[in-house]
Order: sequence, then C-alpha cells, then structure tokens
Amino acid sequence: MGLEIESRPSELPYIERVWRSRSDGVGRMTSVAAPHWELVFWEHRGEVRAAVLGPEPVACPAPVPEDATFFGISFALGTSMPHLPIGPLVGAVAEIPDVTRRSVRLKGSAWHPPDYDNAEAFVRRMVREGIVDRDPLVPAVLDGAAPGVSERTLQRRFLAATGLTRGAVRQIHRAREAAVLLQEGVPVQEVVHRVGYYDQPHLARSLTRYIGRTATRLSAPDGAEPLSLLYKPSTPETA
Repeated sequence: MGLEIESRPSELPYIERVWRSRSDGVGRMTSVAAPHWELVFWEHRGEVRAAVLGPEPVACPAPVPEDATFFGISFALGTSMPHLPIGPLVGAVAEIPDVTRRSVRLKGSAWHPPDYDNAEAFVRRMVREGIVDRDPLVPAVLDGAAPGVSERTLQRRFLAATGLTRGAVRQIHRAREAAVLLQEGVPVQEVVHRVGYYDQPHLARSLTRYIGRTATRLSAPDGAEPLSLLYKPSTPETA
C-alpha cells in the first residue's frame, strides 16, 4: 500500500519524463520541489480530470485521493505553452474542464487523452499545432554551453520559459540529486562533497526547503506520507 510510481525518460527534447502512479491507502504526500511544469490526468471514483501543474519552487504537503490512478507528462526546461504564461502557474494548478476518458480540450480543440505509451505522439502534435514551444537557449545553457547573450537577457528568457530564475533551477536540481544519493545510501559527508554544498548544515537547509525531508528521513522511507516523483536531474548543472 502507499503511492506506487513508475516513470521513464523520453528521447523527445520537449519531454523531461513520463510517469504514472496509483494511490492505495495513503491520503497525503510530500510534493518535492520541481522546476518542470506538467500535464497531468487522473481518475478517481469514475471521474476523469486533468490539469496543468506549474513548477514547484519548494516542497509542500499535498492531498492524495484514495484509490486513484494518475498519468503525467513532465515537460523539459525551456518548453512552454505560449497561450498559458508560466509565471502565474509557479506553485499553482490550472485545471482543464470537461475532460472524459475519450476527450480533452486544448486551446479550443478536442484531443484524445494521451497515455503512458503514446505521450511522445501527443506532444509532437502539440508542437505541430503551436500549443507547445521551446526556447533552445535554456537547455543549452543548462548543458554547459556559453549563453551568447547578456546575463540580464538570459535571466529574462529563463523566467519566461520556466517561471524560475536560473539560480532557483540549480538549487532545486542540487537538492534533488542530493536526496536521491541519500536514498541510495551514500553517506551525508560524501553527498555534501559530491553535490557541492558548503557543509552539512547547508545541505540540511536545502533538503528541508526543497525536499521536505531531513537526511535521516530520506534514509528511512515514510510510507505514511510518501514523496512525489524523485529522480536525478537529467542536466549536469547542479552546482
């Protein structure tokens, strides 16, 4: 019992990760900080719903409907929906109305809802129809490329595409990587050194803010209040 989560990466540059989950006997989780926005579908007691979830700047508790199934597409950094500005969505949810098992309306058009296996085809159509766009500067800089623009322009484009500053994205990535290492049993001092924290108190503050757990609690999973999807960031920029 608990929150069973399965996820996979994607070769499509617009997608960070595809995931699905099922809740069983759990009413609340800790939603860890995440710089990505998501398109999420869920079914509970025969009712199908969908929403756009904005980036999560800090960890926070979140209710989980019992005996529900979820499916989500986490979009890559730099990917956005021009008709739905990302700024107001940071830490927020925009529910999509009138969703059924066979239909979801996006920007005025009816679509068949995606699933875990055809998420890429769904997003390719979103790109073709101009619902999703991508600023190539954001992933390029995160991968270590020289920006080729002023720092002011870079920050402006980061905010427009992600809703977050470059520094905030780096801090979230670093905390997530540290949390995964601790879950894998890596000693705290080694995590401090490997991920680039100043010292153990610096790590502790970061974990509390972005993961909602101490290092000790990460080493002993909490079935009563599980974590949301947590994995190592795909970009190397964590320092």
